[in-house]
Amino acid sequence: MLSHIGSSAIIAILLICAVAFGGSKDPLETVGSVDLERYLGRWFEVARYPTRFQNESCVVATADYSLMDNGQIRVLNTCWKDHADGEMQDKAEGRAKSVSDNNSRLKVSFFRPFWANYWIIDLGHDYEYAVVSAPSRKYLWILCRESSMDTALFDEIVARLESRGFQRERLLISRAQRERIDG
Repeated sequence: MLSHIGSSAIIAILLICAVAFGGSKDPLETVGSVDLERYLGRWFEVARYPTRFQNESCVVATADYSLMDNGQIRVLNTCWKDHADGEMQDKAEGRAKSVSDNNSRLKVSFFRPFWANYWIIDLGHDYEYAVVSAPSRKYLWILCRESSMDTALFDEIVARLESRGFQRERLLISRAQRERIDG
């Protein structure tokens, strides 16, 4: 009898932990399709999750995507001191390749032979914004064609992300977006 109660308690604890620590999250879905030609160009980071590989003191971060002769995408991530045409603080150059028929799942590499997931999970109809993550939800970037986006749109995107298991509290918001939010 005692061992039955102990087993039930252990099962109950495991179930509680599974729910509390993300066991109930649905698999991360990507957008229906991505026209890579329209996706190319400059994107500004308006918010992101903290990462160990991005400079915390970066004021403006941009990602520039261009098509390479071999069909892959050249990636140039740049950190600017004051504004996107000012003094460069740091940069990382890499490449990306589509790994899905609809181009919503890519792999990106900054250090060969290592490739990381780059999943486009939300995208504006006119490619005015994009949200990028990985299946684990460990990484998250909200990107925009301008240095900041309309606050109502930003709030809508964040609300959709929360409904998909992302945490608003973890977001690091860019200075330009913060200034727009604060008015």
